[in-house]
Amino acid sequence: MRSLDEREIRSSFVNCSKGEVGRIRMPSGLGGIRWADLDYLGWTDPGAPLRSLLVVPRADGVTGLVLRRPEASGAKASAVRSTMCRVCLTEHGASGVALFVAPLAGAAGRRGNTVGEYLCADLACSLYLRGKRQPRMRLVRREETLTMEERIDRAMANLSSFVDRVTAG
Repeated sequence: MRSLDEREIRSSFVNCSKGEVGRIRMPSGLGGIRWADLDYLGWTDPGAPLRSLLVVPRADGVTGLVLRRPEASGAKASAVRSTMCRVCLTEHGASGVALFVAPLAGAAGRRGNTVGEYLCADLACSLYLRGKRQPRMRLVRREETLTMEERIDRAMANLSSFVDRVTAG
């Protein structure tokens, strides 16, 4: 992914108001991000821990999405249960994947319509795909015959499909 500045990131959001865009806190250390390791930029807003953000490169520029994650329930997650990210297909222990919900772009989103997707809870699919981060509580990782580039292409196609559902309104 090419490097982005704060202005480019803020102007990319399609499913929130300008006022909400102004309240978004940028990821800490924006200047020190290793862009070559990323296929998209994802972070949780430090000022609003239930709000996460994605900025995804597309053919016509970058598209930013505001996401909500559900509040943590009181139930403890099972250490035996595993879950899989629907973008990068990384298997995680119970708390490694979260359901992220995005308001639709445009009038449909203003009426409260949303779509959701199960994603790596830390939004670090790019790092899992490259082996730079390992899922916690997973002793065995399934081996794939796809090359890393093929896995990245598949993940970006999956993410692009989610972005398309949000932007279709």
